[in-house]
Amino acid sequence: MSRTGAPARELDTAPTAVGLRSSEHVEFVLLVIPDVNGSLRGKALRPDAFEAALRHGTVMTDLLLALDPTDTPITDYEKFGIRSGAADLVVHPEPSTLHDMRWRPGWRVCLGTPSWPDGSRCDLASREVLRGGLSGMLEVGYEVTAAIEYEVRLRDAEGRPVTSGISYSAGEVAALDTFVSALRPALEDLGVELTAVHTEAAPGLIELNLAARPALQAADDAAYTKFAVKEVAHSMGMSASFLAKTAAGEEGSSGHVHFSCWRDGANAFAGAGNAMASAIAGVLEHLPAASLLLNPTINSYKRLVPGWFAPTNVSWGVDNRSCAVRAIRSDRPELCRFECRRPGADANPYLALAAITVSAADGLRRRATSPEPVEGDAYSRSDLAPLPGSLEASLRAFEDDAVLRRALGDSFSDYYATSRRWELKAWQETVTEWERNRYERSV
Repeated sequence: MSRTGAPARELDTAPTAVGLRSSEHVEFVLLVIPDVNGSLRGKALRPDAFEAALRHGTVMTDLLLALDPTDTPITDYEKFGIRSGAADLVVHPEPSTLHDMRWRPGWRVCLGTPSWPDGSRCDLASREVLRGGLSGMLEVGYEVTAAIEYEVRLRDAEGRPVTSGISYSAGEVAALDTFVSALRPALEDLGVELTAVHTEAAPGLIELNLAARPALQAADDAAYTKFAVKEVAHSMGMSASFLAKTAAGEEGSSGHVHFSCWRDGANAFAGAGNAMASAIAGVLEHLPAASLLLNPTINSYKRLVPGWFAPTNVSWGVDNRSCAVRAIRSDRPELCRFECRRPGADANPYLALAAITVSAADGLRRRATSPEPVEGDAYSRSDLAPLPGSLEASLRAFEDDAVLRRALGDSFSDYYATSRRWELKAWQETVTEWERNRYERSV
């Protein structure tokens, strides 16, 4: 019912996504934008308010761009956020992203594009950063297709892992049937195609593979997947975590990105050309600095240790999972791609894909030459340059890479570096239980 007591209006006049059940009764539309950490933030609009937002936009506070993972305002920002009075952003819904939320009947969700009150583009918004990177790739002559695969930890209502930790277990995958049977149609309603699920080598760890899509849609799919996994799990009394490293001595949670470049409907990474090699060369050159976006938290670097299929050096190889970049060749041209294995599941998918895109574009633009591929165990190679092993080291590499920062946007890069320094400050000001247990009696 509406505020006046009349039946709530349907969204039949709004543009809808393919497959949307437009005849279904709608109570609310959740209009969201991804924040700097990749979390979806926004507000629920009644159908008439959403229709108005389609025409004119709706306001949300710019504080949404200035909150840390604990919802604490980042007071180091001075031009926006809490220090400037938390003024308005104007958010315009993107109708192609409007979808049903199966686990919440009567609700839909839609991604929005924020702009500043004067109508100018909000270059700090992570979805807009990816758009900018893709525009730069178009200038080089290519469109990007991508797919993101996530490893997520699932626990039951008692906090127990839902699997024992046997990778690719044919028997244990059956234990996921109830959850996956609920998740798959929920993702379908969100426009996301889940192509495969398998168990991984840690208790409760499963991998979700998403279909390849044009890059912006691939990032949207990833954001919706993380949202849906958590929501569906919660609705079933379970919990789901995309934390990069949950327990010492166990495999971490990755967010690998599969990436290819296309021109005139053909995959430029197929055949005898050098496009894939040049793209990989660009990614490798900027990978130390890009790690700030691919591994954005203190916890991210706990995952990046030898022996757990998480890369620690600047390396690439053909179908080599010990490398940072894995080249994948195929007799089927559409399947030729590279896989960047550095990102964790905790990465903002828009920013991870943006960092890879602008790095690959730089390599393609310069027709860069990649080093020799690594054969065998990349972890054992002492001649390969190490990748940053901490958030501090990644921040230094990011500050030293003017090409990457410029490609992402100078304003965004300053903004993002400030957000990572805030994370470091929060960590440095924290006294952990580990410190107390280790040192209290002996110092």
